[in-house]
Amino acid sequence: MEQADFQLGGATPGSGSLAGRRIVVAMSGGVDSSVVAALAHATGAETIGVTLQLYDHGEAVGRAGSCCAGRDIRDARAVCDRLGIAHYVFDHESSFREQVVDTFADAYLAGRTPIPCVQCNMGPKFTDLLKLARDLGADCLATGHYVRRVEGTHGAELHCGADPARDQSYFLFATTQAQLDYLRFPLGGLPKARVREIAAELGLGVAAKPDSQDICFVPDGDYAGLVKKLRPEADTAGDIVDIGGMKLGEHRGLIHFTVGQRRGLEIGGSPEPLYVVRVEPDTKRVVVGPRRALAVSAAQLSDINWLGDDFTGPLTAKVRSMAKPVPARLVGDRVVFDAPEYGVAPGQATVLYAGDRVLGGGWIASTEAALAAA
Repeated sequence: MEQADFQLGGATPGSGSLAGRRIVVAMSGGVDSSVVAALAHATGAETIGVTLQLYDHGEAVGRAGSCCAGRDIRDARAVCDRLGIAHYVFDHESSFREQVVDTFADAYLAGRTPIPCVQCNMGPKFTDLLKLARDLGADCLATGHYVRRVEGTHGAELHCGADPARDQSYFLFATTQAQLDYLRFPLGGLPKARVREIAAELGLGVAAKPDSQDICFVPDGDYAGLVKKLRPEADTAGDIVDIGGMKLGEHRGLIHFTVGQRRGLEIGGSPEPLYVVRVEPDTKRVVVGPRRALAVSAAQLSDINWLGDDFTGPLTAKVRSMAKPVPARLVGDRVVFDAPEYGVAPGQATVLYAGDRVLGGGWIASTEAALAAA
């Protein structure tokens, strides 16, 4: 099994070098955090597994692919028992509901495309859990995220995971410098296949467990159904119009549409495919147009989190978790793309990179259409 360097001050890297230290591991019940617990335990440090119970939505409790619910808590406890380490569960359901689920519903209500995984990291995981780790006297909090923490000239830096297929840096752009100083990500240099091999070698029951879903608290994947349940007023019908304002049809609720969406419009007779260009909560209109209408020249960012110190060189920007970083410039609170970018939706995030280092990022408040700029 690999020896993970947890980089605790005053310790010499190597097996057994962390005796007398304490590591808290955020355990969701999946294979990644389970292997982190095993790697931490192998260092000789006192290792404590902590799980936050975040929700208990009936079906989700027993559903494979969820996280931080009933079955997952049992799996986390079983792993800790196997390793011979302590395991604690803390009920943070109300905090999760307020900071993540309600924010998710309100974003849809405002015609935005939310990223609840970032909100979860900003709140329950990297704020509440970090405080718990400190209260437990831990030297660090370790998680199963596929990112790398690198000691730089000005302190800890956040870098992409070594395996591009598993990199989760986009979801951690809001991590503060103080949090980064305390966090450790021992899986950042490993491919997923190796992580599963380690779990199997150790006889952990989660070795072949499926990965959690992108939005863990939506049991059946019906986002609109959840929003309708939480915000009944969001399911109000309205018009579908083209970018010139001409009515093309009607929709059954803004919560069923996000920017860039093509399916579900149910509009015929157009000479070319139509996409959702924007959603207008005030008028209840869904504005559609050809793909070229989705081109964006710049985006206004809010709540920018900067980890780049005094960096001033060329950078790239990533506007969706699955998008490739593209050349761009940060001008004040605006990110200006060197070439028109597609799929830039208010409510999502723009994450800024210098190579594989995360410089920071912000929430997309509004966009500037490339067609309008032209």
